[in-house]
Amino acid sequence: MARDEQLKERWELVVKKLSNQFADGDTLDLDAIIYLIGVQELGQLERDFKKDQKLDLMHIAICKLLVPYGYYELDFVDNDGWPHYKTLAELPHLKAGEQSVLMKEAIVNYFMETEYIN
Repeated sequence: MARDEQLKERWELVVKKLSNQFADGDTLDLDAIIYLIGVQELGQLERDFKKDQKLDLMHIAICKLLVPYGYYELDFVDNDGWPHYKTLAELPHLKAGEQSVLMKEAIVNYFMETEYIN
């Protein structure tokens, strides 16, 4: 199976499983999935977040997702439990479609590593 085809199938599986689990079957978009990963990484699942905290959660998720690609590494976790990452390499300038593919690939890899999907 071609790499792109495999990524597409795995991405659709992630979207379907997360949408069923967290959105009553309504299809979650890329940003919503990134947000869920941020909440998972923070580990404070039962709290409500303000708008700026939601953006911070998405930043946490993006950093976590791009660690295996060598762009970030975990620096420290603050007293409130929030992880902080340091930049190891600048992200390349990518077109919107290329950014989307990179994030989908990183998300699929994340959920394969956590054994949410096979």
